[in-house]
Amino acid sequence: MFNLKPMLNALLLTLGVAVATSFNASAINQNNKNELPDIGISGYSVLSLDKELKIGQAMMRQIRASQPIIQDPVLIEYINDLGNTLVKNAQGVNYAFEFFLVNNNELNAFAFFGGHVGIHSGLITTADTESELASVIAHEISHVTQRHLARRLESQGQTQSLTMAAMLSSVLITLINPAVGMAALTASMAVSQQASINYTRGNEKEADRVGIALLANSGFDPQGAASFFNKMSIKYRYASKPPAMLLTHPMPQSRITDARQRALNYPARPMPPSLDFELTKARLKARYQSDAVSNIIYFNQQLTKKRYALKAAAQYGLALSYFENKQIDQAQLLLEELRQTDKNNLFYVDALTDVYLANKQAPAALKMLERLNMFMPNNQIVSLNYANALMSVKDYDLGAQILQDFLLVNPGNFIAYDILTSLYRAEGEVGLMHMNRAEVYALLGGYSKAVDELQTSYTFLEEKPLMQKRIKARILQFQEQENRLKRL
Repeated sequence: MFNLKPMLNALLLTLGVAVATSFNASAINQNNKNELPDIGISGYSVLSLDKELKIGQAMMRQIRASQPIIQDPVLIEYINDLGNTLVKNAQGVNYAFEFFLVNNNELNAFAFFGGHVGIHSGLITTADTESELASVIAHEISHVTQRHLARRLESQGQTQSLTMAAMLSSVLITLINPAVGMAALTASMAVSQQASINYTRGNEKEADRVGIALLANSGFDPQGAASFFNKMSIKYRYASKPPAMLLTHPMPQSRITDARQRALNYPARPMPPSLDFELTKARLKARYQSDAVSNIIYFNQQLTKKRYALKAAAQYGLALSYFENKQIDQAQLLLEELRQTDKNNLFYVDALTDVYLANKQAPAALKMLERLNMFMPNNQIVSLNYANALMSVKDYDLGAQILQDFLLVNPGNFIAYDILTSLYRAEGEVGLMHMNRAEVYALLGGYSKAVDELQTSYTFLEEKPLMQKRIKARILQFQEQENRLKRL
């Protein structure tokens, strides 16, 4: 696959300088007002929905360029399925939500403009049930639907905070990494003023109330919130370094009690273990935490001592750990047994594709994926794996067609552009490779680099005048997007 590391490093340097120089500006005239405006105002006089969407998209591009986002189609699909199960029952939803995972063992979750919700991988592996995880996501969704960031700005009367530089420094950094954000702000403002960029106590209380109602109305255990709150409180009661989430979401005992009491207003709903949730935890552990040998020991102990919520998830984690340790045959045996019990389970399909390709069994992968693609067209797990398998047997035309069809209905999919870039490079289509690399840069907010890639692409496509016209139009679009950001 195309190596994004040099690109990310270059953008990180540029964005880091921009953010560092904006701290002082964002700290000017901050105050400690904790009063919320009238609920009917909802922040609209400060921040229109259109502007909120544009700022959210810009912030998301910076996150892609500066944070260890997990680009894993299986995990992306799971967290968005879970998040949207909650969103469809929420009130005040004004746009599509995007849920994403950050590869970080810190317990943290955050939400910002335009319906973007980030969850640290450590929070998922710490949760014992899907209801506990859903309670945190419901809370963050409620911050968005109640427009707490916009309302906070209105309560301060600080419209100057809506410049991109101030947004990136005073909101984004602290939400993602509270410890870093707080430390940076301490240098330029009084400690008592730091709370002005956090959610207020009133915001947190409201998000708890709305979030628990959303949790219950979405079919989850309403006690999930109190259970997770209590777990965090006990675990970090005497810790010298609390998790990031407690810096932006303080957890006094009264809040845990309130959550427990609110949950009593809804019918009790004990939930059986969720297979997808348990498979997600196993995948995160096997692929993103610790080393392969340690993980093999861990999952073997789970199976031997029956310390698992679902046996299939422990077997899946062991299979992935075997694969990471180059024990391909052991991984294949376990995964094929698992898939016999659930042929359409995409956790198993994705892992088996990797195993078949590593074992030089591409025809087996293609047979499996071709069947799934017929009744799950444009599913991101199937489409991306199918295209990758086709590229391994040098069927570039069909692989490109699969990805192009997928991008028509899923525009802006980072992984699809990455694979398509690699495919065109392997095929020797230099012009098309640069065109797709431009899209990757644009998704990272690097519009100047994206334009450079398009201009390079233009010189390789002299025999394709229609494609050159498309490139000219795309250059104008990128330049307009960059100018639009400057006008925010």
